[in-house]
Amino acid sequence: MSVPSSRKITHILRAELDKLVTLPLTWLTLMGTFILNLLLAAAFTSVGLQGAAGTQSILNIGLASMEYLQAGFIILGILATCSEYTGGQIRTTLTTIPWRGLQLSTKYLALAIITIPAAFIIAASGVLYTFIRMRDTAVGFEIDTMIDALAGATGYLTLTTLLSAAMGALLRRTTPALVVLLGYYFILSPLTRDFLPRYKNCFPDTAGYYMYMAPSSDEINALTPMQGTGISMLWTLIFITVAIVFYCKRDA
Repeated sequence: MSVPSSRKITHILRAELDKLVTLPLTWLTLMGTFILNLLLAAAFTSVGLQGAAGTQSILNIGLASMEYLQAGFIILGILATCSEYTGGQIRTTLTTIPWRGLQLSTKYLALAIITIPAAFIIAASGVLYTFIRMRDTAVGFEIDTMIDALAGATGYLTLTTLLSAAMGALLRRTTPALVVLLGYYFILSPLTRDFLPRYKNCFPDTAGYYMYMAPSSDEINALTPMQGTGISMLWTLIFITVAIVFYCKRDA
């Protein structure tokens, strides 16, 4: 089997982008996540407005919805890889593109291309809403700080999406993948932070928190944004590597 040329790789990337763009669930998931984020931003901002004036951080309140917002990107990642198995389209894909490792890697790249701008817009919308509502009562922030926080939030949501896509490729079924990941992020991980506080920063979601949110002054063993990024990226790369290995060895 010959190695694909750069032109073929470009065609594969374009095909993967077309599949994601034309998948209705992609846009339904992103629109639903955007609306949910605005609703949560409105709720957190209303609570913030009831607090003491001048003590509320616009960035902290604007990004408070990230813990719930990540669910939409988990769903997006799982749908990106599991949707082809639902109707058996994966067989057509592998017949057209026989280079399995390259095909799945290109799918992750296409997913990142779509996720990065979507994650930035959605995360920024919450901060913008909070800024408009609280600009006269909350603590201000530097532009550089805001850019760093939004870049970290975008990076975290993108890594979460790619990790979820890798889990979807491993399980190949939407419902089991959703149960595993949502169960981890919203049930197991919070319990782990309480019962294993020494190791909590080793997990992708806890480490990813420090990518966009500054730790409190009394927090012990807090990570820097670079450390949080490194740990989250390592987890994502491990899952992607395992997914590609299994993808190349299993039947469709």
